[in-house]
Amino acid sequence: MNFRTQLLTVAAIAIGLFTITPLLAKDVVMVKDPNHPKVELTIKDANLPNIVIVSTGGTIAEKINASAGGAVPALSGSDLVAAVPSLSKMANIGTVNFCNIDSSHMTPDIWAQLSRTVDAVLSREDVAGVVVTHGTDTMAEGAWFLDITLQSDKPVVFTGAMRDASDTAPDGPGNLQGAVAQVISPNAQGWGVTVTLNQYINSARDVLKTQTTNVQTFQSFEMGYLGYVVGNKTVNRFNDRLYPIHIPLHEPLPKVYLLTMFAGDDGSLIRAAINEGAQGLVYSGVGAGNVNPPTMKAIEYALSKKIPVVICTRVFEGDVEPIYGDDGGGADLLKHNCILSPGLDGPKARILLMLAVAHYGNDAKALKKIFTD
Repeated sequence: MNFRTQLLTVAAIAIGLFTITPLLAKDVVMVKDPNHPKVELTIKDANLPNIVIVSTGGTIAEKINASAGGAVPALSGSDLVAAVPSLSKMANIGTVNFCNIDSSHMTPDIWAQLSRTVDAVLSREDVAGVVVTHGTDTMAEGAWFLDITLQSDKPVVFTGAMRDASDTAPDGPGNLQGAVAQVISPNAQGWGVTVTLNQYINSARDVLKTQTTNVQTFQSFEMGYLGYVVGNKTVNRFNDRLYPIHIPLHEPLPKVYLLTMFAGDDGSLIRAAINEGAQGLVYSGVGAGNVNPPTMKAIEYALSKKIPVVICTRVFEGDVEPIYGDDGGGADLLKHNCILSPGLDGPKARILLMLAVAHYGNDAKALKKIFTD
């Protein structure tokens, strides 16, 4: 399995490490006021529940464009609903066109606005739940962001597609029907935010994209699926949600960098991140969460600056454990007050640290509690 090494490149995943022009929420979000979004909802059958689809773009909303040489955003939320006539027999479907971008363009600031929009929709007494259509590249991270920050306990299902709408066998319509079926199912409550594609239901905390193009890409590995949408109509429940975390959303979000261990790492990227104003650092070590001596020195430098450091692992299953006591071993990192991530991969640990620092500042005790409780 090499998908983790694809996610965590040999050099680093460093958000904002170099001077770039970031994609801002105001540049792509169509919702003028996330706290009061306009919902296009027509009640056709008062006996059916009301479900709102919040569309953000992604492959499910893309079509092949000859001049672009590939798939590009093309469909609105209403277009997605129109492609699945059977939805009208399941629920009254409303839509919110939040944005229409490839999910590789997503940012935490955009997710923050999405979280506020979804919470506002869920606050309506007449809305039973929300389906978020989202690109699969960063779907696991977006779902996790909302799982942490949403105030409502109503069901929220992230879904999308691996094949665009121009494909001879698009998977988007079936995934959308399955997501609606999950939201309205009494057998699918209490899961928080899920990622549901190809009929498999995954917890936002545990899910990873594992294949670049195959429709069966999302998996939860040793934690297991939460359930399965049979025929995109009914839900079989396998497991309950574990380890829910809620942190109130505070903006602006702090700079939190994600870097990864590689053979011969000299710690220079950690120092560069600190010099660029990092307010938090997530570092993916090897094995059970180990780093080499030069990297350890750089981590000590970060800690001396009161910058919280979370250690995760490049390995796709298992937790970081304080097993090794040599310079840079897990036990040594713990002794120096690093936070050992409990099974979260690098991108998700970064999101959790970012939201936690925004709320708690650099309160070491509070930050450690969020990761270890």
